[in-house]
Amino acid sequence: MLRRVALALCALVVPAAAGAVDCRDIEHRDKSFTICEIDVTQETLRLFLKTPQGDVIGHFGALEDLVGQGGQRLAMAMNAGMYHEDRTPVGLFIEDGVEKMRLVTSAGPGNFGLLPNGVFCIRDGRADVIETRRYAREAPECRFATQSGPMLVIDGALHPRFLPDSTSRYVRNGVGSTADGRRVVFAISNTVVTFHEFGTLFRDVLKLPNALFFDGNISRLFARDIGRSDAGFTPLGPMVAVVE
Repeated sequence: MLRRVALALCALVVPAAAGAVDCRDIEHRDKSFTICEIDVTQETLRLFLKTPQGDVIGHFGALEDLVGQGGQRLAMAMNAGMYHEDRTPVGLFIEDGVEKMRLVTSAGPGNFGLLPNGVFCIRDGRADVIETRRYAREAPECRFATQSGPMLVIDGALHPRFLPDSTSRYVRNGVGSTADGRRVVFAISNTVVTFHEFGTLFRDVLKLPNALFFDGNISRLFARDIGRSDAGFTPLGPMVAVVE
């Protein structure tokens, strides 16, 4: 009888299985970063831009409300790609299988046009960072996709334009993926960093073969489990989120 009581008590105190979203702070080259690791086979990962009424969502609070209206809970969110003043994406944007903005393969001004850039492609059971011209050749069927640039890591190598002694420092955020597309890691710097420092985080610490820069300076993260919800005065464009 005592054994049965002990087993019953254990059942009460053993924690529930951890979710597939793991957010935590890490250090790299004396810089602080927050990362969120996602097992794509266990979590629902998708992109958001506008409400069903056509209004730009813009902020994590509004995204929380929208997700809640559908009976789900926002677990993690991050700005996911560059946008124009009206918040429309600069490059490719696919939402629920519908292409809302076309792929841009040419070089151009700013970080977005610093080739090679890339696409973050979400499919059933996997998500991948894919270099843009490879994406154009292979034409994968993405349920959700956002284009940004530059690539941080391309097949295990840093972007060739990144300089170790660069003086361009911003708070930056981005995403990397494993070769099988099962593990995805989102990262945001908690202080200003160079592209080289940010790229080596994905290559050397997170060990991801491909990684993509989302944006700098306006970078924001929502991570429920660690109580983080970055605020900003200006609305965001595309956002990537894990909903439960």
